[in-house]
Order: sequence, then C-alpha cells, then structure tokens
Amino acid sequence: MLINFNDTLKNALDKKYAVAHFNIMNLEWAKSILEVANEMNTAVILALTDVVSKYFGGYKVARDMVYDLVEALDIKVPITMHLDHGSYEGCKKCIECGFTSIMFDGSKLPIEENIKKTSELVKLAHEKNMSVEAEVGSIGGVEDGVAGLGEIARVEDCVKLTETGIDALACGIGNIHGKYPSNWQGLSFDTLKNIRETLPNMPLVLHGGSGIPEDQIKKAISLGINKINVNTELHLAFSEGVRKYIEEGKDKIDKGYDIRSLSEYGINNLKSIVRSKIALFSA
Repeated sequence: MLINFNDTLKNALDKKYAVAHFNIMNLEWAKSILEVANEMNTAVILALTDVVSKYFGGYKVARDMVYDLVEALDIKVPITMHLDHGSYEGCKKCIECGFTSIMFDGSKLPIEENIKKTSELVKLAHEKNMSVEAEVGSIGGVEDGVAGLGEIARVEDCVKLTETGIDALACGIGNIHGKYPSNWQGLSFDTLKNIRETLPNMPLVLHGGSGIPEDQIKKAISLGINKINVNTELHLAFSEGVRKYIEEGKDKIDKGYDIRSLSEYGINNLKSIVRSKIALFSA
C-alpha cells in the first residue's frame, strides 16, 4: 500500500530505528526493492530525483510505474513514493501527479528563502495528505547534479525550518553523497545530539547512507536518525554484478545477451544490499 511516511517515521522515532530509503533507477530496481520489502515485512521509501524523473520520461511515468507494481506484486507493507532533493518546481509537479511524499532541497538558498519556499510547499502537500521532508546544512558530494559542500547544520536553522510544518528534517552532519573519501572525518555526533535534544519529536534524516561504517550508522540511529538514504551502493552492487556476468562471457552463451539475463546478476547483488541495509537500520 502506498502512503505518506508520517506514521512510518513516527514509529521509527518512538522505537529508535531507521526506515530505509532507496533511490530507484528503473522498473527492475523498483520491483526488486518492493519484493525484498514484502519478503522482510518492512516499510520502505522508494525515491527518485528531478534528474532521474527525466530518465523515466517524467514524474507521472515513474509514479504510475510504482503504483502499478505495488498492485501487481500484491505488496502488503507500507510503501512511500518520494521525490528526493526536489527543486521547488519539481516538488509542485509531484504534488500534482500524486506522489505520496516530497523532499524540497532548499539547503543552497539563504535560510529565509528556504523557509519561505518550504512553507509554501508544506501547505500544498498537506492539502493532499503528502509528507514533506526539507533540508538545512547541505549534504556533501554531488547527486544527480545537486551539489553540497558537506556543511554542518546550525541548530537554530533546524528549528526555523521545522516551524514550517515539515514532517521530517534532513540535517547536514558531515555526511556526503557518493563514495566517501579516505580522509573523511566521520559524522558529527555532537551536532546530531544537539539537534535531537532540541527537536525531540521531529523525525531526522541521514542522506548519503552509502559507505558509512556500520558502527557510525548504529550510533546515528541511537542518537535519533529515523530515515537513511541509500543510492550509491545500489549502483555499485548492480554494476559489479553485470561486470562479472560479462567478464565470465555469459553474455555470449546462447541468448545470454538478453537484457533479462544480463541484469540478473546485478539485480541479485542489489537485492543483497537492500536486505543488508534493512536489517542494519532496523536492528
């Protein structure tokens, strides 16, 4: 069933675990993640960015695909269809076409402009029973053209953004998108602790969940993270599986060139990552 993430994240907040957010790139990825969620009897969030929506052919195409898959696969667990790092216009389009959740990324804007645009989107989304995530303190790295310098969020800015009525807050605590460099300094747990103590009832989101050591993931959850985004590790796992298939020459045997056969190794790897992340985040 497709719902906003409010009840899902509230339960995670109360019981001190994190809900897994997975970015999807095509039908195969979405189908695989839904199957694993059903198998593990757990809620998940499926997301895509403005840029990936163009790859799909538009927000509505992606929305309809996910809705149809949930129905066709008879998915029994709560699923959220989410826009990740959405622009102001992208968020409005997703509100119009029936996503169940949006994230407006105004972290690069002056805080007052971020607040103004977030407030406008909260009003529009809540009228349609959609959840809203917003961001303060940009996330490091680059994801689908959205760049961040890895800033540490200021607690006072977190409070201001929360006052817009958002349902979840993504706050920069030293996390980055993409692969983590060898000289990465790690998460700022002092920042996270201060934000959680200041905003005890606000679900907090950790972006850039790929590649963070398990001990830091567990500590972040213990300090109040309730949603963790995973994207890069899915790409790496899928490409590794496809590479192995081709290097073994399987694409040259019979009809091994068929895209279904070619993708199978990648999908199996992707499913393994999804299972491990769900287990880690809910432990």
